[in-house]
Amino acid sequence: MLNHSEKPSGPKLAFCVSLILLLLAAACGPATPPDNRATDVSALRDLDAQWSKTAGTNDVDASVAYYSDDASLLPPNAPIVTGKQAIRAAWAAMLAPGVSLSWQSDKVEASRSSDLAYMTGTYTMSTKQSLSKAPVTEQGKYVEVWKKQADGKWKVVADIFNSDQPEQAPAPAPMPAKKTKHQEKHKKKHRRS
Repeated sequence: MLNHSEKPSGPKLAFCVSLILLLLAAACGPATPPDNRATDVSALRDLDAQWSKTAGTNDVDASVAYYSDDASLLPPNAPIVTGKQAIRAAWAAMLAPGVSLSWQSDKVEASRSSDLAYMTGTYTMSTKQSLSKAPVTEQGKYVEVWKKQADGKWKVVADIFNSDQPEQAPAPAPMPAKKTKHQEKHKKKHRRS
């Protein structure tokens, strides 16, 4: 029988000390960051809706302000555009007079670490060609990658979009023109030489 005045034996003491040290180490370890994904998703949906509204006013500078300084734009049928100045030039061409652009996200995913997110959605772009013709409307889809910057603000670091409309078939090659009698005679004459 164990008397309370007896000290625990070596293995029991080592176990108890190890258990205490393990519990202390676990308590002092890094805390799991809170899960802010729902808040981030809501903030990003709002930002994207504001961006669409801004683009609808055809304000190029305000539209480009949503990009990070080193962002990349991947427009359809064109090379990649990197950096705000180059992106601004691309947007200036897109938001020409008579163009109406809007979009809406349908899926937003944010990382648990609250530093990266992506969203997908659809866009509509209408171009009024002339007063007598109806606007030409294009619908398509997009993917945006957002990154939280050092100042805590979300900015787009990658943006790609393309049309839902089928690619138009290339125009047929022109038929060769019929040769005149003079050209045929000239050709025969050169073959004999």
